[in-house]
Amino acid sequence: MLVIPREKPTLGNMNSYYVRIPRLIEHFQGEVGGGALHFKSSSTEGILFFDKDEILNGFTVGRNGETKGRDVIEQLIRSTESTNYILSVYQIRTEDIYFWSTIPNAKRIYQDLSTEFTDLEGLVKKMGTEELTGFIEVAIGQSQDGGLIMFNNGQVCGGSYSWGTGDSLRDDQDLARLIKMTKERGGLFHVSRMQPADPAETVLDLDSDGEEFTPAPSLRVLTAIEELMVIFERAVMTVRNLDADFATLLNRKFVEKAEKFPFLDPFAAEFKYADKKISFVGDTTDEELIHGILESTTEIAEEIGAHNKFKSNLETWVKKYKPEVDTFKIKI
Repeated sequence: MLVIPREKPTLGNMNSYYVRIPRLIEHFQGEVGGGALHFKSSSTEGILFFDKDEILNGFTVGRNGETKGRDVIEQLIRSTESTNYILSVYQIRTEDIYFWSTIPNAKRIYQDLSTEFTDLEGLVKKMGTEELTGFIEVAIGQSQDGGLIMFNNGQVCGGSYSWGTGDSLRDDQDLARLIKMTKERGGLFHVSRMQPADPAETVLDLDSDGEEFTPAPSLRVLTAIEELMVIFERAVMTVRNLDADFATLLNRKFVEKAEKFPFLDPFAAEFKYADKKISFVGDTTDEELIHGILESTTEIAEEIGAHNKFKSNLETWVKKYKPEVDTFKIKI
């Protein structure tokens, strides 16, 4: 799904023929921290999301359909050798960049909802009751005005508005202004879900006597763990002169923790992390999984001198998963 920030670009209308993409991204990583680089040609449109350390995700749409994920990053950069794009750079606040970087994976659940039949204020409330984690795209009448309203577990957690700037706060006044504009000038809405908003739950697997059950982590917690591991890996990679590679450091700690958290035992291979993705085939609860991973990563960070970096980088994660942080009494 191709969605770009609604604000005016920090820098726009650049021809890719004259630009070295890696250098451009590197410059803005240092200049603004997080952002998006938008590519547009007559045949292809794409976007790359980056934070201050790396390019996080990519998406393209063209004659051959849609492609997304980290594999797109190199393909899109290389395509500038044969295709001229118009480039635009958008600043995205640090606290919002990880939300934006997962937008290409979103699924549209409502499309072309018109103000003739739907009130935006009512739609926002409805998405709250449905505990939406995702966003509402809003187009105002026939103009270029509009916005994007972000939700986390049914709570409005941010937005992007055509009158804003890359570092604007995007507070309740912006949302109220957008709602007012739709009432006065009409509008069109699309709603997308980024991941199931189901609460943490236990999946039962009863035997013939109905005496046993198998707990399984929720999708939301697995997603939270995957994002945490990516943040942790980046913090570790900033440390020089490590006595082992990242995978070895992780497995050493998992061996130490295997008695307390059996699902972490590397030899059982229930929990795996590689290429910024996790897989989990074991049996445990949301609380046990999240505490096992946090305890392991925090101890490694302390042992190698990366605790402050890791803790600082987790600030956005803590805000995003505040319901779990509070429920499971997580302390960073």
